[in-house]
Amino acid sequence: MSLNPEIAEFLDLVDANPGDGQSMAFHQSTPEQARLAFEQASTRMRWPAPEVQTQDLSCIARDGASLALRLYRPSNAGEQPLPVLLYLHGGGFVVGSIASHDGVCREFCARTPCAVLTVDYRRAPEHRFPVALDDCADTLAWLALNAHALELDVQRVALGGDSVGATLATVLAISAANEAGPITPCLQLLCYPVTDASTAWESRTLFAQGYLLEDETLQWFYDHYASKPQDRSDWRFSPLLATGLRGVAPAYVALAGYDPLLDEGRAYARHLQGQGVTVQYETFGGLVHDFLRMRMVTAEIDEVYQRLVAVLRNAFE
Repeated sequence: MSLNPEIAEFLDLVDANPGDGQSMAFHQSTPEQARLAFEQASTRMRWPAPEVQTQDLSCIARDGASLALRLYRPSNAGEQPLPVLLYLHGGGFVVGSIASHDGVCREFCARTPCAVLTVDYRRAPEHRFPVALDDCADTLAWLALNAHALELDVQRVALGGDSVGATLATVLAISAANEAGPITPCLQLLCYPVTDASTAWESRTLFAQGYLLEDETLQWFYDHYASKPQDRSDWRFSPLLATGLRGVAPAYVALAGYDPLLDEGRAYARHLQGQGVTVQYETFGGLVHDFLRMRMVTAEIDEVYQRLVAVLRNAFE
């Protein structure tokens, strides 16, 4: 399938107008510059997302740090406890925030409808592997303790995210199955996940440049997150290397046809299937990495949300 023409035009504009003096190639920037550029781009890409209720909260991480949380509720929420999507934002472990993915959380919250909980996990290189993962695990534990008070249904929890957020979500799902924690997720909603940082798949060469996420940027992200080179081969960094997955929550994997992560995403879906996990996966052929935040670029993203929400609703039912 050919590249979505509106996205092709958008990519041309990105190349021609980096904006505010910041290069879109993060690997040519410092982490601080990359974060600023990402948030500025997020502001420019903001779309009229649905109105929902929001509540800013916090939890304490295992090392005593305070983590910012945001809870989204549908505006027409009834009196029954709400199902919950714990949504983890992407950004290569270096960039991204609650603010940058606010529209994504609002879409899932209003369309499903369900509560959405998200966290500003700490980012690299100030906080390297496995701090981001530990922060997300601590958020899930906090949810288990506070769900009743917040009128949330701990029996209906989905784990989701995009890019490295999807990586974090799938690792939490594996850990939940292996460690028999207080929450048993009913679904993994994984959008264009990083699944194997230990090697370079063919799609990383094929789509190395010109499709928003560049292969050199991926390497830059991984170098900033890893505490040591061997971390890339840890299954918690590269979940494609995980084994013993029977009993892990069903997964839906959404991939982009023009994404350097395409091949490892497909491989991960097949890996889950081979380990006995129920899996659906789809490739949205004309799209690129980060498509969930491209609602203002092309109306095709509305159709993608409809598909993802149908999967989420089915899991909650």
